Amino acid sequence: MTASNVGEPRGGGRPRTRRRPRRRFPRGRRDLTVDLGLVLTAVIWGMNFPVVKAVLREVEPLAFNALRFPCAALAIWVLLRAQGRRLVPARGDWRTVIALGTAGHVVYQVCFVFGLDLTLTGNAALLLSTVPVWVLFIAVAAGWERFNPSILAGALATLAGMAILVTGGAHQTGGARIGDLLVLGAALSWSVYTVFGRRMTKRRGVLEMTAWTLWAGLPVVVAMGIPDLLRTDWAAISAGAWLGIAYAGVFAIAVAYPLWYRGVRAIGQSRTSVYQNLVPLVALAGAWLWLAEIPTRQQLFGAAVILAGVLVARRSPRR
Repeated sequence: MTASNVGEPRGGGRPRTRRRPRRRFPRGRRDLTVDLGLVLTAVIWGMNFPVVKAVLREVEPLAFNALRFPCAALAIWVLLRAQGRRLVPARGDWRTVIALGTAGHVVYQVCFVFGLDLTLTGNAALLLSTVPVWVLFIAVAAGWERFNPSILAGALATLAGMAILVTGGAHQTGGARIGDLLVLGAALSWSVYTVFGRRMTKRRGVLEMTAWTLWAGLPVVVAMGIPDLLRTDWAAISAGAWLGIAYAGVFAIAVAYPLWYRGVRAIGQSRTSVYQNLVPLVALAGAWLWLAEIPTRQQLFGAAVILAGVLVARRSPRR
C-alpha cells in the first residue's frame, strides 16, 4: 500500500502524507517548462559527445570513466537524499540491479568511450540515436511488442543509414570502423538496459533505478580504470579536461536523467522520444565548431536516413 492511494493506514495509526496532486493545465495547453527541460536535455547529451572526445585527448578512456563515475554517483546520491528516496534496493532486487548495472553502465560505458575515442564524434552520436529501433526489436523478441511493417521499414532504413555513415568520410580508417562497431555495441547494451529495466522503473522509480544500477557498476568501472589512473600524469591534465569530466558525470547523468523522465511522465514516452532526434544534430554541430570535424555529404545523407528510420520505427502502432 502506498501513500498515493491511501489516506489512513490499516489498523489505525498516524495517517500517511498524501502526494501533492499533479498540476493540471487547461485542455490544449501544457507546462512549457517540460519542453524547455527536454530541449536542455538534448543539448546536454548532444554536447557531451564533443566534450568527452576532447577529454579523451588528455585522459585514457578507462581512466576517464573511473573519474567520471564517482562524480555521477555522488550527484545521484545527493538527489536521492534531497528527495527522501530509498537509497538501498530491496533484497529481491539485487540480482536485477547487478545485471542491469552490468549492461547499462559497465558494458555500455566501455564500448562508448573506446568507440568515441576511435571514431568521429558525429558518427558516435548518430549510431547511438538508433537505440529506439533496437529497443523495439528486443521488445518484439521478448513478446512485449507486436511486430509490424513500420518496425521492419524503420529497421531497414536505419541499417542502410548506418552502412552509408560508416563507409563515408575521408577519416574513415580501419580504426574508425572498429570505433563505429564499438559504439553500435554501446547502443545495443543500452537498449537491453532500457527494455529490461522498464519493469523495475515502474515498480521502484526512475531515479532509484538509475542510482542503484549506477552504484552497482561503479566498483567495476573504477577497478578497470585503476591501471590507467596509476599511469596518468596528473600535472598534464588541463583545467578544461577536469571541467569536461565533471560535465560528463554530473550534467549528462544527474541533471539530464531527471529532466528526461519528467518529460516521460508529463507528455508520454512517444512524444518525449522525439526530442532525442535533437541529440545527434547538436553533437554534429558541436563537433564541427569545437573539434573541426566537418561532416561529408555522404555522412550527412547517412544521418538523414538513420533519423528517418528511427522516426518510422517510433511511429509504429503499439500493443
